[in-house]
Amino acid sequence: MSTVENIEKNKVKISFSVDAETFEKGMNYSYNKNKGSVTIQGFRKGKAPRKLIEAQYGKAIFYDDAINYVLPEAYEKALDENNIEAVSKPEIDVTAIDDNGVSFTAEVWVKPEVKLGKYKGLKYTKKDPNPTDADIDAELKKEQEKSARIVDVTDRAVAMGDIANIDFKGYIDDVAFEGGEGKGFDLEIGSHSFIDNFEDQLVGAETGQDVTVNVTFPENYGQKELAGKPARFDVKINSIKVKELPELNDEFIQDTTEFETLKEYRNDICGRLLAENIKRIDADKEEELINALVDVCEMDIPQAMIDSDVDMKIQEYTYQLQQQGISMDMYLQYMGQTMDSMREAYKPLSEKHVKARLALEAVAAAENIEVTDDDIKEEAEKVAKSYGIETEQIMKNEDFIKTVKSDILRQKALKAVVEAAKETKKESKKETKK
Repeated sequence: MSTVENIEKNKVKISFSVDAETFEKGMNYSYNKNKGSVTIQGFRKGKAPRKLIEAQYGKAIFYDDAINYVLPEAYEKALDENNIEAVSKPEIDVTAIDDNGVSFTAEVWVKPEVKLGKYKGLKYTKKDPNPTDADIDAELKKEQEKSARIVDVTDRAVAMGDIANIDFKGYIDDVAFEGGEGKGFDLEIGSHSFIDNFEDQLVGAETGQDVTVNVTFPENYGQKELAGKPARFDVKINSIKVKELPELNDEFIQDTTEFETLKEYRNDICGRLLAENIKRIDADKEEELINALVDVCEMDIPQAMIDSDVDMKIQEYTYQLQQQGISMDMYLQYMGQTMDSMREAYKPLSEKHVKARLALEAVAAAENIEVTDDDIKEEAEKVAKSYGIETEQIMKNEDFIKTVKSDILRQKALKAVVEAAKETKKESKKETKK
């Protein structure tokens, strides 16, 4: 039996208990776990009877592990009995331990109510997916650059687009700083590889010339000791080179692709870009409609929900770094951040994601959307195939089922919002030549 008390908005206190018989199972579990570490004169470790240990040390010696044994199931049962969807870890207190068992209170933040506004007929901007001539030309240039020759320039100064081979050394307040020196570095002018307007100041310099470059490091620069500070670089131009692109004609296309003519290749690029644009535009449309949906909803989100989402994002990013052989501490040091500053940076994104999730769940409830066993099995089959394991193995994972069910529910809700949406205008693009 359990009871619930509202202690503040979206936060409740649940009172629940475990009977004497169930708690006794927990005490036996704790005894078997800990008896090997208890010393009783006349007995080898692990052989002393439980009653003798309790008589000498008190029953409380086994309470911690006994409570941890019975608490999870009792807490989940209390949530189910009261139809509570918790969105934070509970703050548990033990209120009584006696011959009747053990009693608890749990303070926990709960899923907030969402007041759903008019979600049908939301507006989105219609975009033209057809690639422009400039889009196609940019792809063609990439193909040219793959076959570009690098040639020396000896008859002029550095210009935009050149590759300048340079030696450089950086100073702050006339003191050289660590990591600010390089020799024989190939710098493409206009690539914005270096900070601020560093590259612009090399334009017009001759081979062999020494150039003084003055810049200011960005406020959010990765090395904290340099962030926001003015710096001077002494730069020497060792040589100037330029990319020489091959002529764009049928012969070039035949040599570098499976196509026979430039026209055929342009048409192929057009088709590929069209498919990519459609996919990107669909994603943009969904994001625009989700933002519009959140705007027509009213909700008061507990900070605990945002903090939990931040925790999840940091955990995922930590794993990604580990896959690259980088620890989170190393990353934070390199970026000049702390865990607190990283958490603060994540909070706006997490708040946005939490609001979107709640809004879509509200739509799912309004539309009576359901997730079927077939829906879950279909997703399990995809995951099983990608990991090379059996579908049945995936289906036994309760956490997977719960997560997938929530994801599918929101996907169906989003589909309902998209299908009921209305376009506002259509962007126009220049006709594409083929």
